[in-house]
Amino acid sequence: MELTPDDTIVLTVGGFALNATILFTWIVMAILTAVSVLITRNLRPDVPPDRWRTTLEAIVLTIQSQIDEISARPDRRLLYFAGTLFLFIVTSNLLMIVPGWRSPTASLSTTAALALAVLVAAPLFGISSRGLGGYLHSYVEPNVIMLPFNIIGEFSRGVSLAIRLYGNVMSGAVIAAILLGVAPFFFPVVMDMLGLLTGVVQAYIFAILAIVYISSATTPPDSSSLPAQEQT
Repeated sequence: MELTPDDTIVLTVGGFALNATILFTWIVMAILTAVSVLITRNLRPDVPPDRWRTTLEAIVLTIQSQIDEISARPDRRLLYFAGTLFLFIVTSNLLMIVPGWRSPTASLSTTAALALAVLVAAPLFGISSRGLGGYLHSYVEPNVIMLPFNIIGEFSRGVSLAIRLYGNVMSGAVIAAILLGVAPFFFPVVMDMLGLLTGVVQAYIFAILAIVYISSATTPPDSSSLPAQEQT
């Protein structure tokens, strides 16, 4: 039994092995791009919204409301970043109900790349919001003795993000494979329903943690304890 789509080689061209992780990642990206273009091609105030546009607006407003509740300094760019992470992960996970689909998030390389994106985004958002000096000063707060611990804490966040998402998605696939071997006529429906639920939950948790990490980098320490409404 293959635990990760990295082990499945789909095609080899000129010595380059195209595994299932890369292939299905490209498919998810193509699906999201195509759906976005189709829904937003007539996105004008004079055009009445259809059900797809209404669904998209509901998703965007839900993500924005979560950011407003968590972040003391809501940033429109954070909506784009966290929304992209959520849509990529939830699409990858939900398509697991399609026969033959290998979710890219069941690969440690994919989850590590997503966590690395959060690790890179956090200082960029922090520097953009607080300036280079203000962001670097956060590493020596409340005093300089905490410098190594703050650095370790920053990297441990990325590691925990990658391991959490990979472990949950991969373990779900393994359990489904075992149960299908025990009772192939009963467990497929149950596991599909459970996969839909856990796929959405894992995407939500990853996006929320990314928002929390980035918001902590953009919020000055003296205002981090205040609610968002008092910051505006």
